Formats: sequence, structure tokens, C-alpha cells
Amino acid sequence: MKSFRKFFTVFFAIMIIATIALTGCSSTNDENQVNNEEQPKETKTLKVAFGMGETEWELFRNEILPAFEQETGIKIEAIELKQEDLINSLTAQVESGNITIDMFAQDVNSLSSLVTRDLVEDLSAYKDRIPETVIPGMMEVSEFDGKLLFLPYRPNVEITFYNEAKFNEYGLEVPKTWDELLEVAKALKEKTGQGRVAIKANLQGDNILHMFDFIKAAGGDPYVLNDEGSIKAFEFMQELYPYLSEQSTTANWDTMNKYLEKDSVYLGANWPFYIPQFYKNGKEEIKAYSGWSGPVKESHALGGEVIGIPKGSKKVEEAIKFAEYLMSKPVQELLVSELAWPAVRSDAYGLVKGYQKPYFEAIKNALNYAEPRGNKPYWSDAEKIYLDAFQKAVINGEDVKTVLNEAAKKLEELKK
Repeated sequence: MKSFRKFFTVFFAIMIIATIALTGCSSTNDENQVNNEEQPKETKTLKVAFGMGETEWELFRNEILPAFEQETGIKIEAIELKQEDLINSLTAQVESGNITIDMFAQDVNSLSSLVTRDLVEDLSAYKDRIPETVIPGMMEVSEFDGKLLFLPYRPNVEITFYNEAKFNEYGLEVPKTWDELLEVAKALKEKTGQGRVAIKANLQGDNILHMFDFIKAAGGDPYVLNDEGSIKAFEFMQELYPYLSEQSTTANWDTMNKYLEKDSVYLGANWPFYIPQFYKNGKEEIKAYSGWSGPVKESHALGGEVIGIPKGSKKVEEAIKFAEYLMSKPVQELLVSELAWPAVRSDAYGLVKGYQKPYFEAIKNALNYAEPRGNKPYWSDAEKIYLDAFQKAVINGEDVKTVLNEAAKKLEELKK
């Protein structure tokens, strides 16, 4: 009996050891099997405030964002926020330390308030993540005092649209210089009985951008305003104004396209977003080129948006990944071909559709002459000075030097 009890004890012990060993092997095999299988990425959410239209968001939602999420495991959540509310919202978040916007896009000409309030992260450590082919002007607007505070994202530049059929009908060539612009404006008014050339003379913000283009094309400094180049520019605009279309006074980013489409304006500069619509609406006679040069050079105000990351953000790395993705060649090519956005990089025009090619040649040429307007902390107060000067000198025909001397004095007072 003792021997049987001893045998049973030994046998039971052996079985326990074997079971443990087998369990251990099974557990190890299960772990190895799990490790060998691709694990689903942990999904993180990045909240972004980008101001885009519904058509633009549709492309992002359907093609751009799903591919990014699949590649990185980062989900993009769009925040509805008006551009004019962005600075106040970021100020409150940064001061409280409660950051709810992880990333935002802002107009290249509206960055000074973000910088002076110290609302953005210093991204200098990530400069090597920016493609070498990014256009120089977008790098220029992204840096302040030697620091990279923003990332290039979406450039923009105006090109000059013209009605080819009308120019052919009246035997005219598109103007490439100021002298030719004046000649064309005079000829069209004489032949048609009314002005057919338009600039944005609406006494609003885009009026100032056209003003800056004329000033810089004459070699002037719009932040001096009474230098030789600025005086030449205002004298020329004053001479040109009587031959312009009356619709110049209401021409803006939207209405300029309508005037061109309805054949009431035959020549006018505007942003290129409406190119697909011209084609869709059967207005293939609306062509484009980069524009005209002044006595010194051709100049176009650089528009568009850069990416910023709020100071104190806990998701800087995730935001950098998304910015890299947006700057990548495939994404930029998609934005160019589907939305007619100018590319932030010079090598991203490979998917341009046939009818778009001449327009994008014009865009690329214009970008070669694009210059930032410049971010000044006193800009909101300066706008009225420029518009008053335009009203007095160009529209009312007052003495240019007198008007600009007064305006320049007011600008100097703002700089103090």
C-alpha cells in the first residue's frame, strides 16, 4: 500500500510538472503567434483648424485623410473655426494650458499677431523635414528672427486671366509691360465703348495687394510709400484708372471671375481656384498668363497658408507627421490636379490634366516673381492708410507726391 501511495505521489508530481511545461510552451507559442501577426496601430486623434470649402474638404475626407490614418494610425478631426476667431481662441488656450487645437493653417500675410503673442511652437528642430523643392517664398514667410515658426503648406499667387476670343477679335496682344497695359486698356475702351480691363480697386484688402504689386514692380517699398518707386506706381495707376472697367470698384476674389465669365471684363488678375469652373462652364476662351512687369520687375503678392502648432501642444510629433504628409509629392500632386491649388513644391505638377497645363505654366511663372507682403504688427492700422492714399491719388486724382508724403508720415508714426 505504501509503495502504491508513493508511486501515485510521484506520478501526480510528474503530471503537474508536465502540465506546467506544456502550458508554458502553449503560452509561448501563442505569444509568438501574436507577435508575428501585424498588430493594429493605436489610433490617435489630431484636431486641426483648416479653413477650406466643402469641395476641398470632400477631397480630404475621401482620399487624403483615410490614407494618412491607415499609414500612421492618426485620425484627423476637423475643427470648425473662423479665421478671424483663431488668434483669440489660441490665446485663451495657450494662456490656460488647455490646448484643444493641435494644428492650424493661417494666411501667410496674417502671422504677426501669432508671433508677437508667442502662440506658436518653435519648429526649427524639424527644418530638415521640409522638402528641398519647397518654393523659397514659402520658407521666407515661415521664419521669424532666424526661427522656423511655421511649416509651408499651401502657396497661392494671382495670375492674369484674359478672354482670348475678344483679344483676337480686336487684334490685341496681352500686355507684358505697364506701357502695353495702358495701351490695351485705352484700345478696349475705345473699341467697345467701356473699360474692359479690371484691377481690384474696391477699397478693401485685396485692393492693397494689387497696390503692392504695382509698387514693387516699380522698385518701391510699400512700407516707405513715398519713395521713387511708390510715386511711379501711383502715378501710373492714376493714369490707368480712367480706362479701367467700372467693375474694378467691386472686383474681388469672387466677383472678378464672374465678370470674366460674363464677358464684361476681358482682362483681370485673380487667384487660380476658379480654373476648373471656367472649363466646366464652357469658357475655354478664358486663358491666363503670369502678368505684366513694371519699370523694374514683375511682382506678385505671395498668398496662401502655412501650418502652425500651438505653443505647449502635446502632439507636436503627430502634427509634424501630418505636415510632412501634406508636403509630400503625391499629396501635392493630388491637390494640384483635383483642386487647382498651386503646389508648395516645384516638382509636384506631374498629374496636371491636359486643359490645366497652360494655366499651371502661368502659375509657376508667377510664383517665380512672388513676394510676401510682409508681416507687420501694425498692419491692421496701416490698411486704412493705404486705402485712403489710393482713394485720394488714384480715384480722386489728387497730387501723388502730396498724398504719399502724408501717408508715409502716418506709417512712420505706426512703427514707433
